[in-house]
Amino acid sequence: MDNLITLVNKIQRACTALGDHGEENALPTLWDALPSIAVVGGQSSGKSSVLESIVGRDFLPRGSGIVTRRPLVLQLHKTDEGSRDYAEFLHQPRKKYTDFALVRKEIADETDRITGRSKQVSSVPIHLSIYSPNGERTFGVLTKVDLMDKGTNAVDILEGKAYRLQFPWVGVVNRSQADINKSVDMVVARRREREYFSSNPDYKHIAHRMGSEHLAKMLSKHLETVIKSRIPSLQSLINKTITDIEAELSRLGKPIASDAGGQLYAILEICRAFDQIFKEHLDGVRPGGDRIYNVFDNQLPAALKRLSFEKNLSMENVRKRITEADGYQPHLIAPEQGYRHLIETSLSTIKGPAEATVDAIHYVLKDLAHKSLTETAELKQYPSLRIEVGNAAVDALEKLRDESRKSAVKLVEMECSYLTVDFFRKLPQDLEKGGNPSQSVFDRYNESYLHRIGNNVLAYVNMVCGYLRNAIPKSVVHCQVREAKRSLLDHFFTELGKKEGKQLSTLLDEDPAVMERRAGLGKRLELYKSAQAEIDGVAF
Repeated sequence: MDNLITLVNKIQRACTALGDHGEENALPTLWDALPSIAVVGGQSSGKSSVLESIVGRDFLPRGSGIVTRRPLVLQLHKTDEGSRDYAEFLHQPRKKYTDFALVRKEIADETDRITGRSKQVSSVPIHLSIYSPNGERTFGVLTKVDLMDKGTNAVDILEGKAYRLQFPWVGVVNRSQADINKSVDMVVARRREREYFSSNPDYKHIAHRMGSEHLAKMLSKHLETVIKSRIPSLQSLINKTITDIEAELSRLGKPIASDAGGQLYAILEICRAFDQIFKEHLDGVRPGGDRIYNVFDNQLPAALKRLSFEKNLSMENVRKRITEADGYQPHLIAPEQGYRHLIETSLSTIKGPAEATVDAIHYVLKDLAHKSLTETAELKQYPSLRIEVGNAAVDALEKLRDESRKSAVKLVEMECSYLTVDFFRKLPQDLEKGGNPSQSVFDRYNESYLHRIGNNVLAYVNMVCGYLRNAIPKSVVHCQVREAKRSLLDHFFTELGKKEGKQLSTLLDEDPAVMERRAGLGKRLELYKSAQAEIDGVAF
């Protein structure tokens, strides 16, 4: 039994020290799960007198009206025979009170420190331990039986006939106000109480289970039984709550460092976490990267197919371009300059799909960066840092988009600026197979001849489209995707290194409510782990 009571006493002291008073709040509470005995009764019904009678010491404040305005957690510790009685308050560790009048004064003073000198009440308990070789460890819920009119008695109540309870009633005789004023010793008061019940005709048959001493033994035995029965559920509650608190603390993230170096390190770690998530989206570990391939495999080919070369290669336009290119001297074999002009004007239309591809990839990368911001748990703690990282990512992606657009357009321009020679070398072979090189120069402007030129240009343009369909994605991946994966926040890191401590602090502007919540959970976790260790160390 000593081990069980000591266990609960230690956990109660830890609860009080770490702010768990059992009041309603958002933090988990262990206080309400601990077995205890509460002293309940109306104002001035004798609650304080009963406690003093059980303890055997005169230590509680007295007065009219509501005197006890804060909960008093009273723990009785049995010491070795011959040792001196003393008291200790949890809010005054290592200070021993041997004068119990000073204990009464400190209770009143500590009450006033929290509630002021008004008659306000507080749920914050005062934790008092009394050490004595006499008495048992107990709490009591009682009423008095000694202030009844002559000719009446409380036998029916004490025997459970008038009002039945689960446990037998215990009658006590408290000291009168006159006794208190005269400082009647508790030993004398207890002797008078025994004599009262043993000599009173109404109560002598139940005197053996009346009085403060019997009450103390009964409550101690009952408390032991309750503690034993609740230990398994208490262990289960503690283990579950530890798991829940650790999970929530993990979600809330680590507390902010106070020094500039620690803050810079924390920001870099958070940014690396964001960067890693962004890379996982691109690499397929997380969803979204496949949308880039969809742009290359579907959107770009479809855009190239939608290009209309008919207007540029119509008979009228081919004749116009060919004759304009010939100038005052008609071409002799093939209208090379006309070919070049028709090919260049046709190929230049591919710039549109190339730029659209760059823009589509930019949109995908921006969306993946936004998703990564949302999925980076650490950034949820710091709104300002999240905004800065998001802006830095977008700025970097926009610069990469601009460079990628230039590169993609250059691919098209290179095809326009230098045509593939082998394509033109095939033209004389076509003449040998079915053409007539001695045909009149003027006949070369007929529709059949112009149609063949248009088909040749279209064939060349389609060949280039096939090449660019593969080259543009390579350019985009090289200039946008790979660079975003490699150096998305490089510029932000460079600028971050230039910031001073105060500027770093503004980035770590965590919600005060979150900070308070984390601190409270940290204390509760300490409490529950302490309780877990205490329970594990007790042999049942």
